[in-house]
Amino acid sequence: MSEALELAARARGRTSPNPMVGAVVVRDGHVVGRGWHHRAGESHAEVLALHEAGELARGAALILNLEPCSHFGRTPPCAPVVAESGVAEVFVAMEDPNPLVAGEGIRLLRERGIQVYVGLMEADARRLNEAFVKRVTTGLPFVELKVAMSLDGKIATSTGRSQWITGEAARRWVHQRRDRADAVLIGAQTLRADNPQLTVRPAPADGRQPLRCVVTATGNLPQDAALLKPDAETLIFHPEGVPLPPPWAGHGCAIPHCPGSAEELDLKLVLESLAQRGVNDVLVEGGARLNACLLRAGLVDRVSAFVAPKIVGGDAPSGFGELGITDPNAALRVEDLEVQEIGQDWLFRGRPVR
Repeated sequence: MSEALELAARARGRTSPNPMVGAVVVRDGHVVGRGWHHRAGESHAEVLALHEAGELARGAALILNLEPCSHFGRTPPCAPVVAESGVAEVFVAMEDPNPLVAGEGIRLLRERGIQVYVGLMEADARRLNEAFVKRVTTGLPFVELKVAMSLDGKIATSTGRSQWITGEAARRWVHQRRDRADAVLIGAQTLRADNPQLTVRPAPADGRQPLRCVVTATGNLPQDAALLKPDAETLIFHPEGVPLPPPWAGHGCAIPHCPGSAEELDLKLVLESLAQRGVNDVLVEGGARLNACLLRAGLVDRVSAFVAPKIVGGDAPSGFGELGITDPNAALRVEDLEVQEIGQDWLFRGRPVR
């Protein structure tokens, strides 16, 4: 199962809206077939592994990190293929939480007389596909909020300069994380202040780039932004009835305001829109206001905060805006915390909990 998980992870950032799946065929203690799902629309892991095994699959064991699918998507269902392959046993790390599957693949295999075992390394399998699980069970993508700040919590100087708070190793980490994300989300203020590209650099071998997303309440966007270059697809979320400047008109997606607020978009609807586009995993690289809005709404699954050993001081902007917290005992806690040294900086990653 460890090998199946490792094979699945090779396709990080490439399979959405599908999960990452790896499969191994074992006969008489030897691996005779391997496969992993490379990207949506291509063959699934178990089909590739069984094809490599050929006749050696008869009487063998198939090991994979997710239940074989039982429904038609871009490709035919895999459970019937597994059933017809002649394998005697199937080891599955976890059931597929997708309501279109949800145990039906396992049921089909058992009806065909195949022994099916479920739950081996399930926690690892869930962690690998946490973004897929979040989308198919809630209708929302997994949201990771990344912030880079000084020891005193500043993300820029009082003049607005932010390049660079953290070091080169931290910036490499961010590009690697973008490479695994389906979409990168920022606010319009970050666009105006930093003019980011939001691409993976250097570009990956397959040329794939995440969807670049901006939320704006006013439609006030610069006419010469780097996001207008065709390096990757760009999507602008703006309020219904608020037009975008001509260069951005073809990139717009209208979203209502938050209930009771004329200054903020309904970010849950923004995320739902992305999920409907097949986005499993969103990386947020915004500023204090967007960070605070997402946290207040309970829409953040993980915070990844880089802390540089620097002190900026003064009235420089911080990493988080107003959260409405007046009692320290009511502050957001970060649980399941992992701390890692990245070059000269420290990375704190965990789950925000009220």
